[in-house]
Amino acid sequence: MKFNVEFNSKINEPWRDYYIQYNQLNAQLKDPISTNALNLQNFQRRIEIELRKVYGFVQKHLDQLTNRVNACGSTLKNYKSRAEVDEYAYDAVADSLAEILVDVDDIAKFHNLNLCAFDRIIKKYEKITASNLITYHFNKLLEAYPLDKQRFDDLIVLISEQHDICRLHGNPRVAQAYDVGEEQTAFERATNKYWVHPDHINEVKAVILLHLPIHIFNQRKQYESKDAAVSSVYFDNENFDLYHERLERSKGAEAVRMRWYGQCDELNDDVYIERKTHHAPWLDERSIKDRFRLKEGQVNGFIKGAYSVNDYKQELGLKKKMNPLSIEENCFIADGIQKSIKERQLQPVCRVFYNRTAFQFPGDQRLRISLDSNLTFIREDHFDGTRRRTDKTGRENWRRCDIDIEYPFRNVKEHDILRFPYAILETKIQSHLGQTIPTWLNQLLDSHLVHEVPHFSKYIHGASYLFNDRVPKMPYWLSELDYDIRKPVTPNAGLSRSKSFKPLFNGRHRRSITQEHIAQQKEVEKPKRLDVPHLSLNFHDNPVPPVTNENTPNRDLLSKYFLNNKLPEEKNHDYKLSPLVPGELLNSTPLNKRKNLPMKKSDPKSFFANERTFISWLQFCALMLTVSLNLLNYGDRISRIVGACFIVISSAIAMYALARFQLRSYYMRTGRSASNMEDIYGPVLLCILLVGALCVNFYLRAPLIFSSLGPDSSSPAQPMYQVL
Repeated sequence: MKFNVEFNSKINEPWRDYYIQYNQLNAQLKDPISTNALNLQNFQRRIEIELRKVYGFVQKHLDQLTNRVNACGSTLKNYKSRAEVDEYAYDAVADSLAEILVDVDDIAKFHNLNLCAFDRIIKKYEKITASNLITYHFNKLLEAYPLDKQRFDDLIVLISEQHDICRLHGNPRVAQAYDVGEEQTAFERATNKYWVHPDHINEVKAVILLHLPIHIFNQRKQYESKDAAVSSVYFDNENFDLYHERLERSKGAEAVRMRWYGQCDELNDDVYIERKTHHAPWLDERSIKDRFRLKEGQVNGFIKGAYSVNDYKQELGLKKKMNPLSIEENCFIADGIQKSIKERQLQPVCRVFYNRTAFQFPGDQRLRISLDSNLTFIREDHFDGTRRRTDKTGRENWRRCDIDIEYPFRNVKEHDILRFPYAILETKIQSHLGQTIPTWLNQLLDSHLVHEVPHFSKYIHGASYLFNDRVPKMPYWLSELDYDIRKPVTPNAGLSRSKSFKPLFNGRHRRSITQEHIAQQKEVEKPKRLDVPHLSLNFHDNPVPPVTNENTPNRDLLSKYFLNNKLPEEKNHDYKLSPLVPGELLNSTPLNKRKNLPMKKSDPKSFFANERTFISWLQFCALMLTVSLNLLNYGDRISRIVGACFIVISSAIAMYALARFQLRSYYMRTGRSASNMEDIYGPVLLCILLVGALCVNFYLRAPLIFSSLGPDSSSPAQPMYQVL
């Protein structure tokens, strides 16, 4: 679709006069008479007028929306000072916040469409006239009217804070929840990544915000827009060994990076030294991310080895803020990273910057969603002879000193920077703690708002572009950037308005979603009265349960039988309580509604593992059949009886293995609880049958053995193959 057609189709009619007059400017560029020097000056003035108009309109709406949010905040403060406030009062404020969310999405789409239109018209102008209008436009006009720096994150964070108060009806969260996990050094979780088109970024935020609050990393200070900035410097060597290992997903593949949050200055100089390991050998080949914290002034010494692990251990001991076990864990991580840097000759290669919006309940790491926008990759290396990381005194530093968090980094040379066109949505689920994917999140991930990109890596993408002359292998997803990832609109997905102009979230009113949560909480009212937080011991192999497809004509009879018959109800797996709020429902998908989940892609490895397990059982059955056939063909009467027993046992085991194989396949296709996928009774029954068969054999052979040992025994010895 041509941009002018797309532009006209997305215009919000009540605001038509406030959009950039793209069609008129485009027509003016196509007119050869209008391309003389005098008319080009008029064109530049026209651009300035349009930019001032659009910027003023967006800023006006931002101010109005901010005033509305502040009014809701004042109302909530008034409620807090009262002794008793009806829950319906909080629901009314939440309804107002929901309307503001939809209005924020409208103005965000207006802003993004006009920003794209300005970019298109400027590039087309330069192409036709060979004039340097881009420099004029960015350096002059955007300083006066910074349309590209207008952000909606501060407003959305305020809405999230107030909506969370309404969600709790004014009751405070547990105070200790804000400190849980702050010093966590190791993270084990199942991760899935998706691309989000700029048209849908705020819409996705709004949908998630209704279910999960925005997580503020530092609860001790007032949130600022710069707090959303996340910067990471990735390390590699000149051969890009870490790049190739991560791309090939080799066992033990590492990613080493230095990360800091917000603007790094004297008041915020914490740097996190992190390592991500794929199939870590010291954790039974589980993938893990671990990290520890240093001050900015200590990083250079740590990289060069001047600041050793012993120095770090002594410093932690003097601070007396950690217990001995935590100190040992941090030192183990620091020692491993320092050895990797030294032995593999790692050095700073690529900086990755983005603004992160994280969603999770405070202190609860089991379900975490992050949305990274303004993703930018910047070179940090010295491979080409250019010294990029020198400080003001000329000494080499661990990162560039000429940039910080000023997106879009116009002072960086174009061959040193890559601005990614999409945002990155990342779901992080700690399935080993029993957390499963909620229904509402399933609906979001299956909608047109996101585009799944399995195994996407920020560092791999940035290195493949910035160092394409040094890395021969490229990631598979580069080809997906050649076409538009936007899909046909999924019905009842995202934000919309009803005929009465009420905001709808996934086709539903906010109150109907809230009532559903209340109904689910009533189902677990008895466990909630226990007031004992606990974790379900429901370990899941597959973090994202798939669901069934209705087209099943090619399935075998056993699969159809399982599809048409309900399984016995699972016990003690229905409810998972949050350690923050006793009885808080985490698994929002009731068992009797899981069959209505939307389609979800399954992990192929799960099916392969199921097949390998089935084949292992068949190999054992084949061995038993071989033994039994030998006993039948070459043995005496007793051997034939034992051989017949073994044939029956091996046949029963084969049928049992087939049934378990089909049952597991059914679980993976339909998204049933994965708690029944483990086989508890099969191996036990197998051992009992084998021991029983050996006992029968011994019982039948015992008289012959004892008689042969007697003094009057003169019968010849039996062949060895006749005695098991």
